[in-house]
Amino acid sequence: MKTSHCAGPVPRREFLQVGLLALGGMGLSDIFAARAAAGQSRRDTSVILLYLHGGPSQLKTYDLKPKAPIEYRSVFNPIPTNVPGLDICELFPRQAKIADKFSLVRSVHHTMSSHTDGGIEVLTGKTPTRPDPTSTSKSEHPDIGSIASRVHGPHPDAIPRYVAIPREPYMTRPTYLGVHHGAYVVGDPARPDYKPPTLQLAAGRDAHGLDDRRSLIHQLDRLRGSFDLRGSLDGMDKFRELAFDMLTGPSVAAAFDLTKENEQLRDRYGRNRWGQACLLARRLAEAGTSVVTLYIDTPKDGPEFSNWDDHIGNNGHPGHFAQYVKARLPYMDEALATLIEDIFERGLDRRIMVAVLGEFGRTPRLSHNASGTGRDHWPDAQTVLLSGGGLKMGQVVGATNSKAEYPTERPCTPKDILATIYRHLGIDWQATFPDFSGRPIHILGEGSPIKELI
Repeated sequence: MKTSHCAGPVPRREFLQVGLLALGGMGLSDIFAARAAAGQSRRDTSVILLYLHGGPSQLKTYDLKPKAPIEYRSVFNPIPTNVPGLDICELFPRQAKIADKFSLVRSVHHTMSSHTDGGIEVLTGKTPTRPDPTSTSKSEHPDIGSIASRVHGPHPDAIPRYVAIPREPYMTRPTYLGVHHGAYVVGDPARPDYKPPTLQLAAGRDAHGLDDRRSLIHQLDRLRGSFDLRGSLDGMDKFRELAFDMLTGPSVAAAFDLTKENEQLRDRYGRNRWGQACLLARRLAEAGTSVVTLYIDTPKDGPEFSNWDDHIGNNGHPGHFAQYVKARLPYMDEALATLIEDIFERGLDRRIMVAVLGEFGRTPRLSHNASGTGRDHWPDAQTVLLSGGGLKMGQVVGATNSKAEYPTERPCTPKDILATIYRHLGIDWQATFPDFSGRPIHILGEGSPIKELI
């Protein structure tokens, strides 16, 4: 019986002949293929997007209405911040101390009331033409991470341009930009056994190792058959060069290596999924990743890591939904406040922007039944937090009515939020890309940067 083994490091020429790799279990074609065609200059700005999937309640976070009727009012109290007149939830004491380092947009609204449609709206800036109440729809247009990957092009140190921690938003796709501009998913950095992602040869391991060229070629052909229907593997030579650079260069592994951080700082972020994800996001943004999304949604691990869809009985949680929000908010407060402080302390607040948003807000009026109390989907009003990015901090833009039902001052849309972020990333949000039929599609058809923050 022949024993399969690897004889040692693969020479550069052999490596480039192989043509098929995996990055942390993900096909490298999904990361690098055809990036040579991007032809765009490098940008050093980044955005860290805390995507609060499920839709956090504006009344439980940044737009409390303590004088509202009891059936609307938050069970939590507002507390003052270090910015006069700016109050936030009492479960955000760390953020209250640094409110001069972020701004709130309290008047964001749109019309999509399902999770996927709302997510598509806020992440792509495109309003779904056929709303899907079942929350199973997929985007027809790329999200902000894929756009940034396409425009910024390959990083000179092979740092991935679009990273998702610990998972990617499930409702968006890179679509006509190509699969190689999808998010690189890196898993949970708080796991005790977490290690920086590494490149590994994905083909030939089950039979004759690296010497089985026929197997490698066969898998490459299958890859081409799966993804090259619209030319997604154009520029293969450059693709292979980039793959080798990422495998052999030290920058990628170093960016993901949390052990290089001060132990006290890791404690300050929190030794949990929220904290270590935010710390890893800062490291990646500092290294050159253009967009990092944090998508924490694992209800099986407890309410502190569950999504924000706090209607009655969600995730099997009986009783008043506020008890689960109360378990979740302190984790977010610790991690987010430390992330913002860390960025400012390092002098990165012009290079890195932090954005905190969900797909919508929650119904202002509480719902009750035998299972408990909760709030349902509400796209008519939500609050978005923005920090850094060279924006004006310590501000509140817009306002809602006395019950947090809808904007009464300076209404904004997710397109305005995205235009503000694209401006920071140096991306012309009015530029176009051809879709599958060759028709030019604007990055954003509407929206403009929020002038009060610029």
